[in-house]
Amino acid sequence: MASEVSAKDYHDPAPVPIFDVVELSQWSFYKALIAEFIATLLFLYVTVLTVIGYKSHVRDACGGLDHLGIAWAFGGMIFILAYCIADISYGHINPAVTFGCLLARQVSLIRAVMYMVVQCLGAIIGAGIVQAFQIGFYERNGGGANMVSHGYSKGVGLGAEIIGTFVLVYTVFSATDPKRKAKNSNAPVLAPLSIGFAVFMVHLATIPITGTGINPARSFGAAVIYNKAEAWDDHWIFWVGPFIGATIAALYHRFVMSAGAA
Repeated sequence: MASEVSAKDYHDPAPVPIFDVVELSQWSFYKALIAEFIATLLFLYVTVLTVIGYKSHVRDACGGLDHLGIAWAFGGMIFILAYCIADISYGHINPAVTFGCLLARQVSLIRAVMYMVVQCLGAIIGAGIVQAFQIGFYERNGGGANMVSHGYSKGVGLGAEIIGTFVLVYTVFSATDPKRKAKNSNAPVLAPLSIGFAVFMVHLATIPITGTGINPARSFGAAVIYNKAEAWDDHWIFWVGPFIGATIAALYHRFVMSAGAA
């Protein structure tokens, strides 16, 4: 029985080679790229629409979604999409998650770079579809772009992105730990659920500070389509913060919390 797997019976999987050119000849590799592209496109489409809809209702004083609704949209979409493509591409949908997995030797450098490229392309197209559908009030509602809110310093924004991404990537590592999956037959459902819930909780905490990035592709796609100066002024925060947070999470999981750690 899977639930009877013991520490003695389990062996951690071997690290993935940094340069694995063999996968370039495999259809599964390209199928994973397509899955990441479509998933990130859908993620941006639904979530940016939600953000713009919220801002539109606030501007027009008609009620509508609050921060809780936005957080549910982001967390819910990650749960849905990660569940759909977990067995195809591992369901990253986020360059920071991909970077963390690269540091943990769970993906090759080639796969990591290509994932990040298609994630950013998918994000751009997803945000572009939103602009096409909502052209009447897209720009006046900020295009769903991430920015450091008035009243907060760049340092606070960077810290929020680091900690928020740490929570997300640490949850990814913990929820997808091979030993845990070997023990629990419900892991294919519980992992996407816990990851989506982590995204939900981080959004509740950091929407007022940065609009919550924790995903460079999400921030980049929205900024490219909105393309106003305010969207680019602090854009570096939404790359540097998530990559630092992912690095800390990868090191913490590897050397402190990993099933293979001494």
